[in-house]
Amino acid sequence: MKPGTACRGLLLSGLAALLVSLPPAAAQGIEGRIGRFYDDGGWNLYRLGLSRPLAGPLALGYSGSYLQRADGDGAFAGLGADLTAFRGGGNGPYLVLGLAGGLGSPHSTSFSSFWGSWSGGVGYQLFPASALAFGAEVRWREMSLDARDGVELSAGLSLRLGGGRHRGEAPDRAVEDYRTAGSSEAAAGTAAALRQAVIASATDAMGRPYRYGGTGEDGTGFDCSGLIQYAYAEHGIGLPRTSAEQAKEGRRIGRQLDSLAPGDLLTFSNRGGPVTHVGLYLGDGRFIHSATRGVEVSRLSEEDPYGRWWFKRWVGARRIIGEE
Repeated sequence: MKPGTACRGLLLSGLAALLVSLPPAAAQGIEGRIGRFYDDGGWNLYRLGLSRPLAGPLALGYSGSYLQRADGDGAFAGLGADLTAFRGGGNGPYLVLGLAGGLGSPHSTSFSSFWGSWSGGVGYQLFPASALAFGAEVRWREMSLDARDGVELSAGLSLRLGGGRHRGEAPDRAVEDYRTAGSSEAAAGTAAALRQAVIASATDAMGRPYRYGGTGEDGTGFDCSGLIQYAYAEHGIGLPRTSAEQAKEGRRIGRQLDSLAPGDLLTFSNRGGPVTHVGLYLGDGRFIHSATRGVEVSRLSEEDPYGRWWFKRWVGARRIIGEE
């Protein structure tokens, strides 16, 4: 077996063992990437890593990587850490800054020299499924050994662990009343009671911190869609995991305050395109959501200093619990 093949296998095996040993709460995501580092003829890149939320919009990732010269002998292997910002639970761009180091040789597979590296760039991720994401990155990378630098392109898949759909053991009484209501008047009354029960579950989480990928398990924080999923699931109503998927649930409601009812799902977009944030309407122009400051109540108003930011990004509403 070639030394490079053995080193790469040992590196990936060790990282895989680390991933298996971590509890699901610690490892929020597993990611595999392939790519190319464009320097001195080009280097093929292979990376396997894990990521977890850090604070607010930030997340920290650890990875093992292997670079192999595309046109001859030469290989680098090592470990690294990446800090990402705005890589949340929905489709969209994010920022990344990384540090790495290890052993390698630019002209052989002897792994005889130490190397260090920093990189920075942007990425974009898409969620074809609630727990699966496809991502692509472009970075500028500089390496200490032989002062190498160049553009690095990569693409890969990530699998989110933990934070799966919360399933209550049984629907509560409000759900049963709603499902068995015989008349339209009774249905409207029980729907209103059920919406208020969902709101109560969300407000019980007030003050919890924002946590990327968070679903509130074991008293931890929430991301925006995690809070909404949790509040509805407490009453036996299952919703998808991401904000973009939740924005397709229920019935579309007009984007006017007087059309909203407490318990409606509010949808927001930072760029006017796909939904990137969700909240739960409380009434009187207020809604509860998990943002960078944690679970809080904001106001949909151009006059409110903080609510103005959200009002400008409000793109729609969905009624999950109907009147009949």
